[in-house]
Amino acid sequence: MKQPLTSAQILTLVREIAPANEPHSLDAAGGVRFEYSCADGTFEVSLTQNGKIAARIQPKIVAQSSPKPKTPNEQAAAPKVATQPAAAPTAARQPAPRVEAPRTETPIATAVGVSNTGNRTLDKIENLLRTLVANRASDLHLRAGSPPMLRANGEIAAIPNESVVTSGEIDAMLQALMLEHNRNEFKQINDTDFAHEIAGVARFRGNALRDRKGTGAVFRAIPAAVVTVEQMGISQEVQRLCHLTKGLVLVTGPTGSGKSTTLCALIDLINRTRTDHVITIEDPIEFVHESKKCLITQRHVGVHTSSFKHALRAALREDPDIVLVGELRDLETVSMAIETAETGHLVFGTVHTSTAVSTVDRVIDQFPPDRQAQIRVMLSESLKGVISQVLCKKIGGGRVAAREIMLSTPSVSNLIREGKTFQLPSVLQTSRRLGMVTMNDALIELVDSKQVEPQEAYLKATDKVGILNMLKQRGKDVSFADPDDARAAGASNEAPAKPAGRAGASR
Repeated sequence: MKQPLTSAQILTLVREIAPANEPHSLDAAGGVRFEYSCADGTFEVSLTQNGKIAARIQPKIVAQSSPKPKTPNEQAAAPKVATQPAAAPTAARQPAPRVEAPRTETPIATAVGVSNTGNRTLDKIENLLRTLVANRASDLHLRAGSPPMLRANGEIAAIPNESVVTSGEIDAMLQALMLEHNRNEFKQINDTDFAHEIAGVARFRGNALRDRKGTGAVFRAIPAAVVTVEQMGISQEVQRLCHLTKGLVLVTGPTGSGKSTTLCALIDLINRTRTDHVITIEDPIEFVHESKKCLITQRHVGVHTSSFKHALRAALREDPDIVLVGELRDLETVSMAIETAETGHLVFGTVHTSTAVSTVDRVIDQFPPDRQAQIRVMLSESLKGVISQVLCKKIGGGRVAAREIMLSTPSVSNLIREGKTFQLPSVLQTSRRLGMVTMNDALIELVDSKQVEPQEAYLKATDKVGILNMLKQRGKDVSFADPDDARAAGASNEAPAKPAGRAGASR
């Protein structure tokens, strides 16, 4: 009788055939899946580590569509695993010899494992979501009349070898994912937000929509693991906000700037270091927090509660210490968030603004003129910090956050109370020792550390003249700048500006 393989032997064998970007994942708890191609065909390999290590290798089920071209990595020969597949592919399925082509950086249609639920429509969308994760992209776009597309490193590209999808196909995929209330909402108003999870892969935030071509959808990947403040590089000054007993902390930025991820890291820090009750109100729930030291209550608007304002009102009767409001959308929700902070609770929320100063103005301007003086006073006392962030393309791939940080000090509170928010940028510039950072300082720090190109910092800056002056002082080429900005920065004589537009950047 043959001796069974040990866990170490199985791990060694699987490591030999794992793709170049996977070996480190084999040591992670849970498991990993990938595809392996050789002369006998393509096989699906899965490794699980739930107490014991087990590997499964089986022939890949080929979908009824045009075969995708192999990548150079798949063409390369690799050592064989000493495990017999259940059934070898027939000779008719064996790929013809190919000439190896140079490797490209476009997304590849390789998924993290394969969904096999028995529902072909559900399998189709789940395999696209797996492809999203496998390519480390942020978003999957589905539009009628176009092939599925991924956004990676801020740029959108079609998934190679995926056929065009129709409105009916997208609609069927959405129906397979959505809950009943989402189906009803989509039918009534042609938009809905929902969440979907593939166990062991990731959670996804979905948005269903209709446009002139029919049904469409966008999915954003949410990491299965909760990110930490250490992984995010969040400063100690911001981390200290998590230890407050009351007050309002706002995380702001444009859509897709990583606000939810930053909030996730802050809540995780609270969960690890405090013994309190945390209530999150989200639409939908993105990161799932398991109770560590804290009691965690997560509510999905539309599923567990009817609206943000209703959930926030109810939260006051649920003995909370910390409340996270996924989005401060309307006047009533903003008003209740401020009142909740004033009544002895720590409140976190998000606002779609680009700077700390514009955040203060946006909150106050939500209210009618006869209430704005009162709100200024309340906000000056309750606002403890504003973190405004943008995501920048990193040199070499990936993205990195630049964060503007405004913290509560007597001078900040006085300026808010007196309606002199236009003076807040000066306070940020002179309060670096307290942990405050302007957006330009955050961007220029990324340039100095060679993480971000000067042009990317310029495009993401709101004060473009200021960032050009800072770049010029460092001897950087600013010929990419808009002519008006270059002249205003006094840079036109030394670095003539090209007559190009802003590439979509706002001034």
